Amino acid sequence: MDCRRGSSSGTRAAGRTRGTRCWPSRKTSPATLKASSRRCRWKGVTCSNQTSHVLELDLSYGMLAGQTSSSLLSLEHLEHLDFSYNDLLSGHDGRFPEFLFSFKNLRYLALSKLSFASRVPVQLGNLSTLEYLDLTYADFLPGEVPPQLGNLSSLRYLGLASRYLYSTDISWLVRLHQLEYLDMGGINLSTIDNWLHVVNMIPSLKSLSLGNCSLPRANQSLTHINLTKLEMLELSMNYFGHPIASSWFWNITSIQVLELSSTYLYGHFPDALGRMTSLSRLGFQKNGNSATMAVDLKKLCELIYLSLDGSLSSGNITEFIEKLPRRSSSKLYNLSLNDNNMTGIMPQVMGNLTSLIALSLSNNSISGSISPGLQNFTSLEELFLSSNNLSGQIRLLPRGLEILDVSMNFLSGHLHFGAPNIKVLILSSNKITGPIPEKFCELQYLRDLDLSNNSFAGELPICSSMPYLHSLLLSNNKFSGKFPSLIQNLSNLTLLDLSWNKFDGTLPIWIGDLTNLRFLDLSHNMLNGDIPGNITHLRQLQLLNLSFNNISGSIPQSLSNLTAMTKIHMPGPTPTGPDWYTGWINNEFLEILSAVTKHQQHKYGPQSILYIVGIDLSVNHLTGGIPDEMTSLDGLRYLNLSKNCLSGNIPNNIGGMELVESVDFSWNNLSGEIPASLSDLKFLSVLDLSYNNLSGRITSGRQLETVYDNNPTMYDGNTNLCGPPLQRNCSSGNSDPEHGSDKASGENSESLFFYFGLVSGFAVGLLGVLCALLLKKP
Repeated sequence: MDCRRGSSSGTRAAGRTRGTRCWPSRKTSPATLKASSRRCRWKGVTCSNQTSHVLELDLSYGMLAGQTSSSLLSLEHLEHLDFSYNDLLSGHDGRFPEFLFSFKNLRYLALSKLSFASRVPVQLGNLSTLEYLDLTYADFLPGEVPPQLGNLSSLRYLGLASRYLYSTDISWLVRLHQLEYLDMGGINLSTIDNWLHVVNMIPSLKSLSLGNCSLPRANQSLTHINLTKLEMLELSMNYFGHPIASSWFWNITSIQVLELSSTYLYGHFPDALGRMTSLSRLGFQKNGNSATMAVDLKKLCELIYLSLDGSLSSGNITEFIEKLPRRSSSKLYNLSLNDNNMTGIMPQVMGNLTSLIALSLSNNSISGSISPGLQNFTSLEELFLSSNNLSGQIRLLPRGLEILDVSMNFLSGHLHFGAPNIKVLILSSNKITGPIPEKFCELQYLRDLDLSNNSFAGELPICSSMPYLHSLLLSNNKFSGKFPSLIQNLSNLTLLDLSWNKFDGTLPIWIGDLTNLRFLDLSHNMLNGDIPGNITHLRQLQLLNLSFNNISGSIPQSLSNLTAMTKIHMPGPTPTGPDWYTGWINNEFLEILSAVTKHQQHKYGPQSILYIVGIDLSVNHLTGGIPDEMTSLDGLRYLNLSKNCLSGNIPNNIGGMELVESVDFSWNNLSGEIPASLSDLKFLSVLDLSYNNLSGRITSGRQLETVYDNNPTMYDGNTNLCGPPLQRNCSSGNSDPEHGSDKASGENSESLFFYFGLVSGFAVGLLGVLCALLLKKP
């Protein structure tokens, strides 16, 4: 026996309420488990109090893998079997283990999120005592849902949601007379037009989930509605494309949860919505801004969640809020009306919404000021008002507020902090002025701060510690002074953007101690001095941008330490990731970072920020050569060293930077030949080597030819380069840099002699004229 205590999986399983359980070891056979006198004290095992027979085996979330032995059959009294979220069940060939069909007393079978190299077995229909069958998102081979499941006449719960299954006939469902929960989400039902008539013949249904099933429509007519017990209806992600009011479900007053997102229903909501007094949740997002809401919702006193994002064609915010439940005991905790073309003045009194936990009104045309009355919303934790026409000053905020996004408005005045527990504060793209107040240091829970694109000025306050701060974006303001010492104490900082300010002085040596930094943008300031060598200690760094400063000295040599810029260690573009990334995803920051790549400035949001892997040291006073170690950064996508005073050769191994897309070495003093390995860069789309002292024959290659076609000036200003695509033939002597240099020197000497003679002759002539005038004087 292996009692794995303290693991996350064990915790989740132990949190369940039935019986006393312990994880059996993979080496413990079921026969041994049955014979053990202590088996009923193991987590994951529940026994009968009378007979000590094993009735329940729950190994869900156990992170178990391997094969399952048929000796499980010795548990002949088993009623409950749960292997969900494991990789345990697959037999030696990956097929569904057929011995499971022999459990004649089984009432509960949960196999969700498992993988099988077979189709859904028809033999499941033989488990006649089953009341609960959950195959949700178990990966079976593509195929049809077996109609034999209709033999499970005692079934109350059926979870079949899948990405690979389909059905052309669901009439077998009508034999499940006791079915209360049905989830067929993701199953292709596109050929079944009578699906509603089938489910209408299951009056016991309480929950129906048919999201993303390619259902053709929801405007069928029913002579009689039998679904009087229906509490949850999920039809999202089916393209219906007909008027909302024509849908069949509006008169089912028992519905508590109604999900209709991405169905592209349009037109007016019917008045019947106002009579659905049991409704607690309405999700109607992403429906093409083609619906209108004029229904009075005051009687929906159970409503706790209302989201209409991207669905309304227009509306007035004040009028809409007046239609919501007005009782002081209103339960509404989440109101989301983003992207709805709403107008009107932000209501100053919203007493009927004081129960709100989250309020989202972003990307509308709402004007006015942020109501001071919001400080009375004691439960409010999240407030999203970005991309509106709000003006005035940010007043006192609710003390419990944790997330505030008011970016892209016209807010002004000085900044005041009234929410000590704030975690995310986004005030970018407004007209806020003045310094950051000292009270900023009291925001000990702050995780993300974005004050970019405002008119803040002065120096940053000095804070002893802000342990949770991950991102600090202060770009495009008027901050000044030396490099902020505040940053030295931000040990968890991941993203730092101080670009487009007036910071001066040198980069501190301690910048190399910020080992969690992934994005560092200090461009467009007045920084000077050398780049600290220990900046290469930032092994997690993906972006280093020091462009448009007065930095001098050489490029640090130990660039190979920047391992996040290599293919092996660079992060992948996964939808989930470490906390610093998923936090941005969840908060849906509009634009996190900007970077100049391929001669253009690009904005990066949370979905694309992982693709930023680059170094930009352009427009400084750097000297010395390009370090050979730079070519070891084979995950680098963008490299810009232009407009410096760099000399020496381009590293021969530059072709090792396999993923690089843009390279700019223009306006330096680089010499020598162009390395042949440049032609190995298969992803290269921008190359600029102009205005250097490069010589010799130009490297050929199909990729370089394409790059040249897009930028014919990429070799300009290098008079000793020759060969295609230039019109300068190497056979004429241009390929010999020494003779070419001597020739140019001779030509320069002859020109100098000519101009010297011309000036000398002019001077002698002028002197003669002056003398003649003097002699004529009396």
